Amino acid sequence: MTHDHDHNHDHTHSHDHDKDHGHGHDHDHGHDHGHSHDHGPGHSHSHDHGPVHELTFEQKLETLFAHWIDHNESHKDTFFTWAGRAKEAGLEAVAADIEQAGQLSEKVTLLLRDALEKVKKIV
Repeated sequence: MTHDHDHNHDHTHSHDHDKDHGHGHDHDHGHDHGHSHDHGPGHSHSHDHGPVHELTFEQKLETLFAHWIDHNESHKDTFFTWAGRAKEAGLEAVAADIEQAGQLSEKVTLLLRDALEKVKKIV
């Protein structure tokens, strides 16, 4: 005996944002932004900015560097946390790779901070 049936699944996910990555999800700014954000399936919102104030290229870089530094630091911290967990699980080689990724992230942050300081001298 065979039968047909449909499988409908709602897929939800959560975000753990210990640090601000510049894209909050439930927020009220008290003003409109004028553009929409797409954060993946079933997860978008839009804003109306009103009058547009164009940033200079250097101001855009400053904003990007601040975001990238914060975001990279978050990943670096996660790498070191998981390297420790891998080590505790007896996965020494895996832990070493994850730890190296954390160390490289530290170098990336230093480069981004250096570039940010150079841009700030221009602005």
